[in-house]
Amino acid sequence: MSISCFGKASTDDLSAVALTANGKALSTAPDRLGYLSPTDPAVGVEAIRRLYATQGYVWLKGLLRRRDVIDLRGFALSHLAASGLLKPETDASLGMASTGAFDRQLADRRLMSVVRSSAYEGFCAQPRLSRLMDAFVGGLSYLHKRKIMRFTMPGTATATPAHYDLVYLRGGTNRVVTVWIPIGDTSIDMGGLVYLEGSHAVGATMEARFSSENAGLGPEERISAYNRNMSEGGWVSKELPAMAERFDTRWLMADYEAGDVVLHSPYMIHASTTNRSVDGLIRLSTDIRYQNVDDEIDARWGNHWSLDDML
Repeated sequence: MSISCFGKASTDDLSAVALTANGKALSTAPDRLGYLSPTDPAVGVEAIRRLYATQGYVWLKGLLRRRDVIDLRGFALSHLAASGLLKPETDASLGMASTGAFDRQLADRRLMSVVRSSAYEGFCAQPRLSRLMDAFVGGLSYLHKRKIMRFTMPGTATATPAHYDLVYLRGGTNRVVTVWIPIGDTSIDMGGLVYLEGSHAVGATMEARFSSENAGLGPEERISAYNRNMSEGGWVSKELPAMAERFDTRWLMADYEAGDVVLHSPYMIHASTTNRSVDGLIRLSTDIRYQNVDDEIDARWGNHWSLDDML
């Protein structure tokens, strides 16, 4: 189903792609690697819902004002600059990484301040997003207070393993929607999110099995991503190439631009790859979650995000 006016990179380009995650190189075979399908937000909410149900994700091109996203990038990185992570005498909104050491603990403390700031809250609650999400969830949308912002320096060895989000949200509705926003242009070499094609069905099957296995656990452990029936941290796997082989499918990647937004299902398996930016750029993104305000809300997500909150 194609309802987009945007082009998609050709699979002829796959041989030039060099994606790695947690020390493993992703296969560039056309049955193991491909591209996300972009969608024009102007197609309307009903078409967006259909694509979401079919694909498990919708990559909305240019939903947000590019200038607003670039401004947020500059705002966030300028507050982290005291840690030494930026190349000296460069514009913070460019996000050019320092080639020397930086103070990770200070950067993390500053990041916790940024996600509590009114500027960041205002960005997440902007009308362009809230109007779309009201329509998408079929009522008043609730934006979870726990919102995550991540920065990744070029050459960082580790990447977010493959997982689906519901393992961290089991105390509420399964109709929660993740909105992933690249804060700035995020080319493929910067290691933005990749999605396992068709895996929203896989995630739903896995969750049904976990629910059965967890039935005998106490309430607190049952909803935990760290319970005895889950792998550490709720990860499905750190072996992205093996995941594609296991389910005979492809990892889907994209050259994201400032203003793009991806909606994905709580069952959709996704991961990040290593930031190997040829321009030495910091990858910055935020992921926030919406649901219908009348659905059950996971109380654990009623607090600001902290690095040690075990979610």
